[in-house]
Amino acid sequence: MASTTPAHPATSTSTSETQPLTSNSPKPPRPPLSSILPPLIFGTATFNHQYNTDPFALDTTGLVTSALHHGIRAFDTSPYYGPAEQLLGDALATPSIRSAHPRSSYCLLTKVGRIASREFDYSPAWIRQSIARSLQRLQTSYLDLVYCHDIEFVPSAEVLEAVRELRRIRDEEGTIRYIGISGYPVDVLAAAAEMVVKETGEPVDAVQSFANYTLQNQRLVDTGGLKRMVDAGVQIVTNASPLGMGLLRREGVPVGAMGDFHPAPRELREAIWRASRYCDGEGEKIEVVALRWALENWIEAGAVAGTKADPASGLPGKGEESKDIGDRKIGVSVIGVSKAHELDDTMRVWRSILDGVEGEEGGDEARELSRKRRQIVENFAEGVRERLGDWFGYAWDSPGKGWINERKRDD
Repeated sequence: MASTTPAHPATSTSTSETQPLTSNSPKPPRPPLSSILPPLIFGTATFNHQYNTDPFALDTTGLVTSALHHGIRAFDTSPYYGPAEQLLGDALATPSIRSAHPRSSYCLLTKVGRIASREFDYSPAWIRQSIARSLQRLQTSYLDLVYCHDIEFVPSAEVLEAVRELRRIRDEEGTIRYIGISGYPVDVLAAAAEMVVKETGEPVDAVQSFANYTLQNQRLVDTGGLKRMVDAGVQIVTNASPLGMGLLRREGVPVGAMGDFHPAPRELREAIWRASRYCDGEGEKIEVVALRWALENWIEAGAVAGTKADPASGLPGKGEESKDIGDRKIGVSVIGVSKAHELDDTMRVWRSILDGVEGEEGGDEARELSRKRRQIVENFAEGVRERLGDWFGYAWDSPGKGWINERKRDD
């Protein structure tokens, strides 16, 4: 029986919610990550000064409450996202949420290693400090999944060192359940996954790729990177930033208190603007087309490194018990929003996609409706690709030329 409810022994009492496990605590069983991680994850990168002028002015508690009401059962964050961990932790700790959604009913994902735009520290000492701080900020006794954040910015030896330390914490302290890596260049992610399994004999549990399976860029699949990760034993590959960190929007990239942070060059932005005008002329917004295309196509393209958890479990009216979906898997996506209406719009798209997935197994009418809707989206996608021209499939350099790590390792 697959379930989106994590099979963890944590209780909803205040003591177990906030106190870390000790080294003498019994180690909980670790079912495959692909059996517990939900297919849609709420990302909190938007709870940051990069995306918003004042993240403290956002109704983050309302967004988290609404996400849970919509059936979302996993939240992704990072210390690098400014106040995001604290805002998410405060929201989840509100009495109304804690009583309705005990800690064992959702997954918490965070990251280590990235401190600022030009500061990275993958040393064991900093890893330990970062994990302790995340547990405190998120007001939890354990973290379901911890990624090494943006691994392309540090030497591969440091990535391996960080993974080893995270596994030590997992095995000796029990405050971490699963371990992964995240970043932008697909080849770097694939090479790191291969390195870890070669050097340690154990694969990383998950890889988070962002902005590389979108309407503008499908390098995660087209370059063979996804296959390499699967061959290296990775269970889950999540597709984050289906809008390319806000690039695929009518109004352009988001600009918060930190100014224009987006690495997309001017020519690519202009090409996106032309594609957006095309969508406008056809009576649609480019962000709606892009979101539906990415979520719907990743369900199938990402299934090879996807989840068996039932996507309908946790949805209002569906109950908390999931049905047995056997060995079938679907790709896992990470979405980010700043406002209630953005979440509502995203969930309408997601539910429509799920209806289509279920419709494929239904009668002729359901299958035909799903086929027509997908064809409409694909027609838009083709029109967008035509207007992107040579910018379709483009990926920016990460790190950029001249970048240096200004952080001194804390050994």
